[in-house]
Amino acid sequence: MLQVVFIFFMILTLVTASVVLITKNVLYAAFCLLGTFLGIAALYVLAGADFVAVTQILVYVGGVLVLLIFGIMLTNKKGNKDVGKNTIESGSTNQFWGIVVALGIFALLFFAIGRARFAEIQQSLFEEIEQHSTVQQIGVSLMTNFVLPFEVAGVLLMAVLLGAAYLSKKTKD
Repeated sequence: MLQVVFIFFMILTLVTASVVLITKNVLYAAFCLLGTFLGIAALYVLAGADFVAVTQILVYVGGVLVLLIFGIMLTNKKGNKDVGKNTIESGSTNQFWGIVVALGIFALLFFAIGRARFAEIQQSLFEEIEQHSTVQQIGVSLMTNFVLPFEVAGVLLMAVLLGAAYLSKKTKD
């Protein structure tokens, strides 16, 4: 049953990512990107990385994708009134180079997976892996071993937030 769920989310991720590459309509590409991000988050859950899956949904779906969709909707207020529909299409999709790069990456991954020796992995290794939440381990590590980088990242993000607020304020002429 787990293999069926994995194959479903793998196919969902691949199909929606392919639509993002192929379509010329930017809004359709953004919504297919939503499917890609959710499929990747589901694959993270199946791999036992629940914290990374929740972070994927919060950061990419909740932040980046919503910002992208609002940007698309707010930039084309007039639309294509002469054609009678309100679509936003990209001028050039560079499909040839996208397909060439995708096939090159596929060939590289296919070669790497083909050279891997999965038969040598001991069966006892898989028996030792338990499905449990990683959130507690990550929290303990962040507050003990990695507290200084965590605080530095927090100060850096605060500086970025203050800089963005300063740049976005209206200036007097």
